[in-house]
Amino acid sequence: MAAINTTMTLIKGALFGQAGLRPLISVLSRYQHQLPSFETLSITTPQPKIVQVEVNRPKKLNAFSRQVCNDLTACFNALSEDPSVRVVVIAGSGESKAFTAGLDLMDLQVMMGELQSIQDMARRSKSLRKTIKDMQAACTALEACSKPVLAAVHGACIGIGVDLIAAADCRYSTADAYFQIREVEIGLAADVGTLQRVPRIIGSDGLVRELVYTARKVPSQEAKDIGLVNQVYPDRDTLIKEVLKIASNIASKTPVAVQGSKLSLNYSRDHSIQDGLDQIATWNQAMLQTEDLLKAAMAIATKSEEPPEYEDF
Repeated sequence: MAAINTTMTLIKGALFGQAGLRPLISVLSRYQHQLPSFETLSITTPQPKIVQVEVNRPKKLNAFSRQVCNDLTACFNALSEDPSVRVVVIAGSGESKAFTAGLDLMDLQVMMGELQSIQDMARRSKSLRKTIKDMQAACTALEACSKPVLAAVHGACIGIGVDLIAAADCRYSTADAYFQIREVEIGLAADVGTLQRVPRIIGSDGLVRELVYTARKVPSQEAKDIGLVNQVYPDRDTLIKEVLKIASNIASKTPVAVQGSKLSLNYSRDHSIQDGLDQIATWNQAMLQTEDLLKAAMAIATKSEEPPEYEDF
């Protein structure tokens, strides 16, 4: 009853001026900006407007089960729609020595047992296709997220881990990190995004084929040299600290421009140059009318040391 009375008082105050409106907005914001929670993920807000998502299965070396994939899809879909979020950092739990050891082989065995119980090949194949598509969706959710996604990799990043970070906007790692497209070693062709996205990131078809066919480990410095990661840091603490600095820089910019840039970059990658030009012209015919443009221009003109305050978007 006390809580109801307090809320009603705030509402009445809001009707009679800003003094009442400000605390009401504060109360409502706390309810609106509650972060989602998931069984296999740890989600925090280390800085304003920045959300850090960690795969949180340290006893399993952050291995990916079907539940991890489902949680990642739901998580990034939710963050994409949350206007209070401007940048997302994806990492592996620091309690594990690996970003991820790849697929959870125990979960894979359970899945294969479930498939074998389906006698008809057509129905068994349909069920397996759905599982593959669900795993693909977990990685694609990072790419489809309207907010920039920065991957912070420590230790081993194996198999589906490479699929995942390839769908991020930028990748950073520790010095002891290594990357391995390991699927051929367990008898399958990578089917969750590596074969589609890594060639676009590295730009060398022959090198990608070598990494896929041999399943060899790629140490962090080589990963940086070939363009798989942007920067290498000495340890996980430094990695997270520096990636959050980059995220903070991005979060200080107008979200209208940042989100529009990601949308256009993704669209242009998959279309012709002219299609990309047409797309951004259509987008900007509306977005150039934002007040953010005037705020940014004024900050530059006045040589302001502090970035403008932009509304959520």
